[in-house]
Amino acid sequence: MIRTVLITLALVFGSALPAAGQDVVPIDELTYAGASYDTLEVTVEGELVGDFGDRRDGTVWTQLNDDSYADNPLRESGTHDEGNAGIGVRIAGNLNVELDHPGGYRWRGPIVRASGIWHFHDSDRGGESYLEVTAIEILEPARTLADDPSPFAWVVGGVLVLAAFALYLRINRVSNKQ
Repeated sequence: MIRTVLITLALVFGSALPAAGQDVVPIDELTYAGASYDTLEVTVEGELVGDFGDRRDGTVWTQLNDDSYADNPLRESGTHDEGNAGIGVRIAGNLNVELDHPGGYRWRGPIVRASGIWHFHDSDRGGESYLEVTAIEILEPARTLADDPSPFAWVVGGVLVLAAFALYLRINRVSNKQ
């Protein structure tokens, strides 16, 4: 009887815990304590940003950020009080994942959950620290960011166009008199 209760409790509480290796590790932790994760499998979440650097071996190199900009892009939310926090990721071509546009000024990149082996100062890659991705899941696809130019920008642009046109007319009038 007691054994049955203990087994039942273990199954109930054990299933509520995340699977081993599935806890999401914050990028800051990999940045500051990267040596303690060297060659271990980790899972990270964040926005793919910068560029998708396709390589001849079929891999894609990019950066994964998990800072506040991933949730609230600067163009949509105003200013932020923190810097960017990201790591390099190397995604194997055989994962067959469709990567949308990377994050940048006009795009919020795809939000992903990536698992793989963390390499801290890998001597085979010139001391680079990066995640060798073995599994990736797209949580949110890339999307364009709102582009609402300010009325001030329109006024300044209009004044500059008018000034350029007036200068053009003045130069042509002077050259036609000669």
